[in-house]
Amino acid sequence: MSTEIRRFVADDGVELLAEMVGRPEMGSVILAHGGGQTRHSWRATARSLAQTGWRAVAVDLRGHGDSGWSADGDYRIERFARDLIDVAHELGDRPSLIGASLGGLAGLCAEAVIAPGTFNSLTLVDIIPKMDPAGVSKIMGFMGANLEQGFASLDEASECIASYLPHRPKRQDLSGLAKNLRLGADGRYRWHWDPRFVTGGRAPSQLMSDFDARCESIAIPVHLVRGRISELVAEDEARAFVARMRYGRFSDLAGAGHMVAGDNNDAFLAAVTGFLANLAQEAGHD
Repeated sequence: MSTEIRRFVADDGVELLAEMVGRPEMGSVILAHGGGQTRHSWRATARSLAQTGWRAVAVDLRGHGDSGWSADGDYRIERFARDLIDVAHELGDRPSLIGASLGGLAGLCAEAVIAPGTFNSLTLVDIIPKMDPAGVSKIMGFMGANLEQGFASLDEASECIASYLPHRPKRQDLSGLAKNLRLGADGRYRWHWDPRFVTGGRAPSQLMSDFDARCESIAIPVHLVRGRISELVAEDEARAFVARMRYGRFSDLAGAGHMVAGDNNDAFLAAVTGFLANLAQEAGHD
């Protein structure tokens, strides 16, 4: 299935690269990855959506992958939210959004705070405003552990990931991992994102002061997909969040932690494509 590379320009001039596949017979779906990931984490999801009539638009968020970096080191949630709003407006067909972790928070911020009605629906992958602080610390600790020195080889990077995700089989094929790393002039591999995403200060802004409360105003369908062994989203908090939504749906997937799609991809694809198919049917698409 052929893909198209498309470049979007954010309102501050940062170029955002996206990989598109499929035709928008059912509509468009923006895929926004988690912090420290790239658009390549959505490959299976994008192909599955395209095969069922959607145009999948997997974006490298600013500071990640092949997109530009913030000149001023601004990586606050609302900055990512504005980027997703720009992409949605340029696509022109009020797309749905599937956002993992950082991407999901940015989508929530767009709908609840900055520009309600930007998206047709939100699918949040293991993310809600009320996160477990210990889980957040664990994730940020992993991201910062090899920030400066990097890795001597792809195998070394793979060992690091295996230690962080002991419940997941160790990678045998490292070709996919290579897309999330960049080879420096010193011959060492480093993560394919701006280090300031982790090291920069991101004090909450006034805009975000009542973020959680404002989520109740979201008028579009919201689907929360949680990994049942998530270290970031507690089940009771997840169910409480969904209950507050006007049109909320909850999927709790066995055998998955915070990295839901990577841990149990078959169940993840079934959950997200089923949700979108139901919305399309209600809107009159065959």
